[in-house]
Amino acid sequence: MTEAESVVEVVRNAVPESWHRVHVAVVDARGVLRASTGDPELCTFIRSSSKPLQALALVDDGAAERFGITSAELALCCGSHAGTARHVAAAESILAKAGCTPEALACGAHPPFDDHTRQELEEAGLAPGRLHNNCSGKHAGMLLLARAHGWETDGYQRVEHPVQGRMLGEVARWARVPQEAVGLGTDGCGVVTFALPLRHMALAYAGFAAAARAGEPGPSRIVEAMTAHPEMVAGEGRICTELTRVAGGRAFAKIGAEGVYCVGVPGAELGIALKVEDGAQRAAGPAIVAVLRELDLISEDDLGRLHTFVFPEVVNTRGETVGQLRPRIHLTTPDA
Repeated sequence: MTEAESVVEVVRNAVPESWHRVHVAVVDARGVLRASTGDPELCTFIRSSSKPLQALALVDDGAAERFGITSAELALCCGSHAGTARHVAAAESILAKAGCTPEALACGAHPPFDDHTRQELEEAGLAPGRLHNNCSGKHAGMLLLARAHGWETDGYQRVEHPVQGRMLGEVARWARVPQEAVGLGTDGCGVVTFALPLRHMALAYAGFAAAARAGEPGPSRIVEAMTAHPEMVAGEGRICTELTRVAGGRAFAKIGAEGVYCVGVPGAELGIALKVEDGAQRAAGPAIVAVLRELDLISEDDLGRLHTFVFPEVVNTRGETVGQLRPRIHLTTPDA
């Protein structure tokens, strides 16, 4: 590790123990690389950071208006929710509008991310269902899109289904790459996920941010939904929700699995894409907040409000704080 590298350092009792290397691309809406660290051309899967781009099809294809999707429900389609009663109810509402039941969801089930909800289910002896899956909003939106087009709902998650073709087209359009240049894989929830260089992920968010700022109906509605209802994008006490609140609508943020994080900044028409090299999710939050501060997109006061996300504690099985994560981000500009 060199001084110029960006890492999230893990210390235990003040002794450095681990380092998570970070790669970042910061791009403007013209496609110019404004700042970076590590390898901005690193190709990786965008994972759930693609959800705002994918949800755009609901608006642009008229499905959201036709089926009466609310702003909060649209935010859920963009999110990786915590599985609370509020999230489950919104996903169920979208399904009902599509004329589908939870059994139609292809995402499978996992325990809610929300500790209280998970404990309630355990105490009641109930197993989590597909609606508790953090991606159930996205999947419900995909089913709604299939209904709007008159496509079969069975197999909507498969790469050959027109729903996934529509998703690929949207991601490629905003990333400004040919569809055939996008790598395809299967996401944790069963649908297609897309591999792109970080620079093009950032470009997608920059273009989306610029389109929202210009008042284009689709991007504007997506960004408005995410910033008006950040609790539907993630949940209380989670990084996407709190970061969006602190930014006060100046940015929209979406984390992805395996240490991916993307942020769009409409006012500056910037996109930021970040990848923690080893996929450590614990490092993504500290790193993205530190990047935003390095770019002067959030203030020192904002950083203070996000302190628990920037410097999360390492806690042992006795509940004792024994360490801390600390981001060390060093962005460079092309002419530096």
